[in-house]
Amino acid sequence: MATQEEIVDALASLTLFADLTKPELEGVAHILEEQYFTQDQRVLRQSLTGGGFYIVLEGEAAAVADGRRVNTLARGDFFGEISVLLGEPPTADIVAIRPLRCLVLAGEQLREFLISHPAVSFRILQAEARKLRNATRRSP
Repeated sequence: MATQEEIVDALASLTLFADLTKPELEGVAHILEEQYFTQDQRVLRQSLTGGGFYIVLEGEAAAVADGRRVNTLARGDFFGEISVLLGEPPTADIVAIRPLRCLVLAGEQLREFLISHPAVSFRILQAEARKLRNATRRSP
């Protein structure tokens, strides 16, 4: 388990949190839980289980929708937000490709977190827009 200072340093190195001050990062670090997943371990199950916002610190995970790999997630990427924001089950399985270390925000805390940290909300919105653009470009 990482110390609070190590978590703050890890957050500071991620684009998602680039606009936050050190005191803000320290506050965020206190509400996140560190979780580890072994290779091939399923983190989220499509249409069944979800409920958290996950930020990848180390390792890699695959997003698999309807049996087809749709994305690979690595350091700085996040997942679970769609399920939490819409109050619906996950749209994909998330499976650790390599051992995975994540910071997790409980789903019920995400709304307040996003309202309290508009710069992070904006960066998430930008990432979602890129995902939508890329999905639209791939569509026949």
